[in-house]
Amino acid sequence: MHNYKIVIAYDGTKYDGFQRQSDHPEKTIQGKLEKVLSLLFKHDIQIIGSGRTDSGVHAKGQVCNFHSPCLLPCDEILLYLAQYFPQDIAVLTLSMASPRFHARYNVLKKRYCYTIDNQLFANPFMTKYAYHVSSPLDVAKMRQAASFLIGTHDFKSFTSLKSKKKSTIRKMIDIEIIQNDNLIKIFFEADGFLQHMVRIITGTLLDVGLGIKDPNDVMPILEQGQRALAGPTVPPYGLCMEKVYYD
Repeated sequence: MHNYKIVIAYDGTKYDGFQRQSDHPEKTIQGKLEKVLSLLFKHDIQIIGSGRTDSGVHAKGQVCNFHSPCLLPCDEILLYLAQYFPQDIAVLTLSMASPRFHARYNVLKKRYCYTIDNQLFANPFMTKYAYHVSSPLDVAKMRQAASFLIGTHDFKSFTSLKSKKKSTIRKMIDIEIIQNDNLIKIFFEADGFLQHMVRIITGTLLDVGLGIKDPNDVMPILEQGQRALAGPTVPPYGLCMEKVYYD
C-alpha cells in the first residue's frame, strides 16, 4: 500500500468546511479531493486531513495523506488534478510519504492567522478574507491580553465544543499581532486547536481592543472555564490555516 502526502491551499468561501459530510460531500474540500482522486485511481480514496477547517475558513497549507495500492508518478497525478480541480483548490506539493506518516496524528503544531481590516470603510478587495472592524483598535492592549494565553491552559472558555469527554487543554505556543497600516494579522501557534478556538479568542481580543474588556479580564475568563465570559465568535472568512508542522 502506497502512502501519498499532499499539501493544498484553498479558498473556503463556497465550501461547508474541510470534512466530508454524508448529505452533500461535493460541498466540502475533502469531498472534492476524494471524488477527483477516486476517478484517477479507479477505486475509493479516503483523504486524511491534518485538521478540520470550518465552513468559510481558508487554508494556505492544509496537509493530507491517502493510501492506494496503485503506484502512479506524482507528476502524472499533478497534471490530472490541475485539469479537474476547481480553481479555488490548488495543490502545493505532492510526494510519496513513509508508510507510517499520518497527516493528523503526526502533527507537532499548527499555525493559523486571523486578518482584520481596521478602517472606516472596508477594503472591497478583502471582504472575503478579512473581518472589517470600523472602530479604531488598541493593538497594544490586545497584545497585553494575548500574553495571558501563552502556555498550557484549559481553553474551555474559548471553544464551542459541547462534549465533556474531550480534553480542552491545549498548549498555546505563541500569539503574534502584526499591524501594517489598516491591516491587523493575529498569528496563533499551538499544539492543537479546539472548535472555534481561534475565532473566539480573536473576538475576545477585539473586545479588549475596542475597550469593552480590559486586558486583565482575560486571565479570569481563562480560569473560570465559562464560554459566556469570553468574546463573540468572529466570522470564519477572516481565518486561514497557514502551516502544519511535523517532526
